[in-house]
Amino acid sequence: MMAALQQFWQEWQLLTSLELVAMLLALAYLLLAMRHSLWCWPAALISTLIYTYVMWQHQLYSETLLQLYYAAMAVYGLLHWQQLQRQLQQPEKVKPVIEWGLKQHLGWIGLAAGSGLVLGYYMANYTQADFAWLDAQTTTFSILTTLLVVRKVLSNWLYWVVIDAVCIYVYFQKGLYFTTGLFVLYTFLAVIGYLAWRSHYRQQQPTSEQALQPV
Repeated sequence: MMAALQQFWQEWQLLTSLELVAMLLALAYLLLAMRHSLWCWPAALISTLIYTYVMWQHQLYSETLLQLYYAAMAVYGLLHWQQLQRQLQQPEKVKPVIEWGLKQHLGWIGLAAGSGLVLGYYMANYTQADFAWLDAQTTTFSILTTLLVVRKVLSNWLYWVVIDAVCIYVYFQKGLYFTTGLFVLYTFLAVIGYLAWRSHYRQQQPTSEQALQPV
């Protein structure tokens, strides 16, 4: 009995320590990204790889898949930002912030929600995943919203506010308290990010054609 308790304690300490390291690296990514430093992407890559293991151990399998996706996006982000750096001397090639119309957003939400239902059904019926349906929805919405970030769609920040708020509940219920605190911070930063991008968006040419142009 004592041996089992000791093993449990050691495993819990390991997971908690890894979660803390992953959280600190995620914060480093955020701060470095705000300063447009390419080092944000290596920090993001290491953080997501650690989180992949942590989420798997907590049986959040959809979240595990999401972390692998984030790892791939960290590699892509590094390459893409290097390309953007080379374009800084040609600002006309740097993509401006855009916004979608209601129809595009509704279609996007329908795609994400529908994909989440498919993933949730699989996780609920063929795995032992916790929060199978809810975790699947946050996963699919996060994947698609990351694409909105790449395309520089203004409302991506509003999607993140909702996604992060739901993740706070899931992580708290799973005892991932460091990650819960991180996502509380992310939620507030998403609001700040939206306001900053909206200010930039309004400084661009204000014609309605540009305001609602498709990506």
